[in-house]
Amino acid sequence: MAAQRLYLDHAATTPMLPAAKAAMVDAMDRWANPSSPHADGRAARATLETARARIAGALGWRGHVIFTSGASEAIAIGLTRAKAARVMTSPVEHDSVLRVTPGAERLVVDADGCVCRFRHSPEGGDDGVIVAIQHVNNETGVIQPLEALDRDGALLFADCAQSAGKLPMPNADMIAISAHKFGGPPGIGALLVRDLGLLHAGGGQEQGYRAGTENLPAILAMAAALEARTDWLPDAKRLRARLDAGVEAAGGQVVARAAPRIPAIASYRMPGLSARAQLIQFDLAGISVSAGSACSSGSLKTSHVLHAMGWDEAAAGEVVRVSFGPQTDEADVDRFLGQWTAMAARAGR
Repeated sequence: MAAQRLYLDHAATTPMLPAAKAAMVDAMDRWANPSSPHADGRAARATLETARARIAGALGWRGHVIFTSGASEAIAIGLTRAKAARVMTSPVEHDSVLRVTPGAERLVVDADGCVCRFRHSPEGGDDGVIVAIQHVNNETGVIQPLEALDRDGALLFADCAQSAGKLPMPNADMIAISAHKFGGPPGIGALLVRDLGLLHAGGGQEQGYRAGTENLPAILAMAAALEARTDWLPDAKRLRARLDAGVEAAGGQVVARAAPRIPAIASYRMPGLSARAQLIQFDLAGISVSAGSACSSGSLKTSHVLHAMGWDEAAAGEVVRVSFGPQTDEADVDRFLGQWTAMAARAGR
């Protein structure tokens, strides 16, 4: 095993930022239940509402913020409680979207995984349609052109788990975010809602839209993480270009090479060697990467995202994902490339 591990799986979860850790520890020392009527509870409630405003401000969001346990719960609330008769999604969505929309119409995507065309044509008036599309794909990094969609009155639900804290938020009716993707703690996220009237209520907390005591320490850490973030994507873009070129030089294939992609995420195919074998060898070399989403990579099933993009079973089974964080540097990329090149050469032989 390598003396020091190299972590290149930030799309699964990224380490907490120092500011987030400090905010969480401080809150744990003075926390009370925000629903309690006494002075301590009222102070906690005031802190909670201030954090809600801080998070909205950091994201440039002018609607409501409902705190959840993460993006998966935000997705479940938004898509199962929306006042809409129909749900439409793309076939390249995260498993948490596909799981709660089993009967939804799946939109067509092109070879890069982008929604080709969407047009909602209600018959006999607006039948209440919500279309759920990821802002940034969690496996390929492809950025969906949400602003270009002709929604024709349909509501837009944007899964922004991979873009919040990195890219400007899209003009959507509802947005799901997760703190552990941008330097906050795991187990906390939010559903951003333009108008609470879009949802059926349910729960005793969070303005009547969620049950359970709010996790104030984690909420404060999430706010601190959003406020402490820096624009590291230009550096990531340079590093990802170096990685793309190195992988191709070694005979690999870049997934969605020509598509607009967030610089922090990329997927690569190594012909002749399964993703499972790659993960084992990278892990033994002290390098952490993944095969698709962390929520499904342990199943060893072929990526549904790549399948929807037209990849066959064999090729899709040779793809791994590499994702950067703010601390990733050129030496990290070169170390990964060294292992990739050696593995690809052995696979070729």
